[in-house]
Amino acid sequence: VMAKQNNIPEVDIVVDEEAGVIREVKPDKHLRSKKGHERRVNASIYILLIIMSIVWLCPFVFLVLQSFRGETGGQVAYVLPKQWTLDNYKFLFAGARVDFSLLVNGFWNILWTIVINVAGIAGIVFCLRRKPRNPLEKTESNWKMALLLFVGLLGLNFIRAVDSSNCNFVRWFLNTLTIALFCAAIQTIMQLSVSYSLSRIRFKGRKLLMNICLVLGMFPGFLTMIVLYYLLKMLGLTQAGAIPGLILISCASSGMGYYISKGFFDTVPKSLDESARIDGATRFQVFLKIIMPMAKPIVIYTILMAFMGPWGDYVFASYVAFGHKASYNVAVGLYRWVNTNDYQGYFTRFCAGGVLVAIPITVLFMCLQKYYVEGVTGGAVKG
Repeated sequence: VMAKQNNIPEVDIVVDEEAGVIREVKPDKHLRSKKGHERRVNASIYILLIIMSIVWLCPFVFLVLQSFRGETGGQVAYVLPKQWTLDNYKFLFAGARVDFSLLVNGFWNILWTIVINVAGIAGIVFCLRRKPRNPLEKTESNWKMALLLFVGLLGLNFIRAVDSSNCNFVRWFLNTLTIALFCAAIQTIMQLSVSYSLSRIRFKGRKLLMNICLVLGMFPGFLTMIVLYYLLKMLGLTQAGAIPGLILISCASSGMGYYISKGFFDTVPKSLDESARIDGATRFQVFLKIIMPMAKPIVIYTILMAFMGPWGDYVFASYVAFGHKASYNVAVGLYRWVNTNDYQGYFTRFCAGGVLVAIPITVLFMCLQKYYVEGVTGGAVKG
């Protein structure tokens, strides 16, 4: 019986409305060949993407394996280490220690500690006491936000208590983290504010301003490096003051990157703004309480882009902090290791530092990948 069923030819069911009957016809060979062609094309695309992913991951896998290599020397002809060790990672943190007395060492440290902790505790209390706006809203999000703020507050105090005076890598890592966090916060506020204004408000010169920003954005930032360096030098924001100088330069022109954020705001119906304005809300209240809760994907996308920029910056960071080792970021410091020091001895340490630098940004991107894709696709619908 099974053999007979396997020999049954494939047929398509066709309804003949004029004759009022149902007919069985043989499927078109062209259609079957078209479906087979589509399957072959899709399989080829998947295979190509897999090969590209493997090629893309090979350098990172090599970096991770070399960071555990115990043999001395620079690049070697083999991939798997012959001696596995953690000495390269231990070297990165040698000399660093945690001293909580640094939190209250001096007037500015005391003031900064009080501000951070008071703001963090106030945010935790607000999240725990906040009432849902509607009966359908879950209260679990309040506890999650409070827990996130608590962990962030502890982590911030711990980072500020790290004494990195005798450990170059920790100092460079904290410099990079400081620049990236400030840039992520300031750039997000400025870019979203400019994007919302250009999307909702109509004023004279709006089109001209948008066109000027678009044209200026086509020129690479390298053209202004010399001018910016001399301006920062006049203000004392180079070498010893390189960290605030890099934050200033990264945030100064952030409003010009309004393109994707404006496209996302254009997809939000303007009737929401008009209804809120009729009820007496100001533009800032509309932006903060109505638009921002709906713009979660584009907010996270903007934060990610603002954080990733200074995290991997090398050219301008090395230019501004030239000759001052305490103001280096991770990229500049690791390059100085293999360029000016013993290359044969520092290569594996360079690999270990590269792995530690890649872990935070990789984890952050993987956790927020869904919102990142939604922000890009949502902002590309309208111009």
